[in-house]
Amino acid sequence: MGFEFSDDNKRYHTLYYHNRHTYGGRVVKAVIDAGFTCPNIDGTKSHGGCIFCDGGSGYFTADSSISITEQIEREKERIHRKYPDALITAYFQAHSNTYADIDTLEKKYREAVNCGVHSIAVATRPDCIDKERIQLIKSLGIPATVELGLQTIHDRTSYVLNTCHSYSSFLSAMFLLKKYDVRTCVHIINGLPEETDEMMIQTAQAVGKLRPDGIKIHLLHVIDGTFLHEMYKKGQYHPMEKQDYIETVVRQLEYLPPETVIERITGDGDKSKLIAPLWSKDKISVLGSIDRRMAELDVCQGDRFDDRA
Repeated sequence: MGFEFSDDNKRYHTLYYHNRHTYGGRVVKAVIDAGFTCPNIDGTKSHGGCIFCDGGSGYFTADSSISITEQIEREKERIHRKYPDALITAYFQAHSNTYADIDTLEKKYREAVNCGVHSIAVATRPDCIDKERIQLIKSLGIPATVELGLQTIHDRTSYVLNTCHSYSSFLSAMFLLKKYDVRTCVHIINGLPEETDEMMIQTAQAVGKLRPDGIKIHLLHVIDGTFLHEMYKKGQYHPMEKQDYIETVVRQLEYLPPETVIERITGDGDKSKLIAPLWSKDKISVLGSIDRRMAELDVCQGDRFDDRA
């Protein structure tokens, strides 16, 4: 059975619905750049990062030279101007936020906790997760989510992306997080180079069988200055068309378990640097088109979910 119609009139399990029914209200992320890097940038595994990387999503965050406390206070002010009663999640977003020694991680995480936030979210790579880091996150004493960047189950695509990690490394991290009962949100990307619509569906099916707590579905953006931009200029990469993206997302939602929270259904690129696809700038149109298509097909999240191997 798929997801029952929510009281926000969506056919999928939205983060807004989840937070309202779990915590009694709106929960908003205060984005943080804690000054971390990534093994794919510092030379441990590669230089330059993934081909789509533009500062590890750092364009959403403040300057990392500003203290975590000051970043959070600025974010609280910004958020509470719009949502005065919102609870705040400290979101360690830029780069790989478990990629440091354990003492450094504890110092940074606890600084955020001491700012009186409601919860914490830590974005990282599958190969930067282990028992010690998981236990640290669990010890913080507030609701915690690890956001795990998978992108695709297809290792051939991962090679093209230069992620320098495999699907098997993701599975190892996912099983460890489940073992220690840490809430986990998986990131996947649609429109990756050389991937067919069916390959994107396969990624959603495989992730769905793992029953993640949350999932973020992104659209691949071509951002100025990235290696992907160079591929695009040479005609080596063709972005996804809007209708193809909508049809793919609708099918993916059908294969995801109804209890999985859909934390994002399309990504936000830096509009000042976005090269393609330009249709993605109109996020409201994309979201509305997904809603209308699900209604036209009379489908809901989970309609095709099957967790059998």
